[in-house]
Formats: sequence, C-alpha cells, structure tokens
Amino acid sequence: MQGIKRNVCLAVIAGCLMTVPAMASQESLVESVASGCEKELSSYCKDVTMGEGRVLACLYAHNDKLSGQCEYALFDATAQLERAVAAMSYMANECGDDLMKFCGGVVLGEGRVIDCLDKNKAKVSNRCKQAQKDLGFTK
Repeated sequence: MQGIKRNVCLAVIAGCLMTVPAMASQESLVESVASGCEKELSSYCKDVTMGEGRVLACLYAHNDKLSGQCEYALFDATAQLERAVAAMSYMANECGDDLMKFCGGVVLGEGRVIDCLDKNKAKVSNRCKQAQKDLGFTK
C-alpha cells in the first residue's frame, strides 16, 4: 500500500510541477538542446526518428565529436532536470499526506492540484506550506 500511495503522490507532484514556469519545461529543454546542438543534430542525427530517446542516443554515440556549445546545452538540460526532480521529491516528502487527504481525487493539469492545496491551506500541514513557499507555489 505504501508503494501505491507514493506512486500516486509522485504523479500528483509531477502534475504540480508542470504548472510552475520556473521549473524546467519539456519544450524549453528540447529547444535548448536543439539550438545548442544544431550542428551535431544536422550532421550526425538528421536521419534519426524522434522519440523514445533516440536523438539523445545518437548524440551520445557521437559524444567524442560534440562541440563545447552542444556539451553545455546537454549539461544545462541535465542540471535543470535534476533540479525539477529534486523539487518533485521535496514536495512529495513534505506534502504527500496532504495531497492524498485533500486532493487525491483532483484531475491533474491546469493548476488544479495547486488550487486544491490553496483552497485547503487552513488544513494543510506546516511542512507542506513551507514546501509550497520554498518552491514558489503559494499565491
């Protein structure tokens, strides 16, 4: 049961993070890597079908030929993803019980989970309130 609760909580947190502009968005990461690795993508990976990590695998296969600009774009994207995962983990640890108790039935997306926590702010734990504040979720 604990594992199911954790998985549901992480799914809810992932939905929350998709609503925060400060967090890394998938589109901005893709655009950043596409821009930084434009030469490599057009030279080495032009025939690779997008999806399922194939383009990243292509870049990895040619890592000895990557420009500094491309290496930096990949490093920066990785750092942004690590920050987003750390934020998700922090929020899951601090707000997991509150999310299950007050917002478990809320449909993910369009800020509904954040709105749910905000509507229940009088009942939400102090730990969760602090996490929301730390991550910029408070209104």
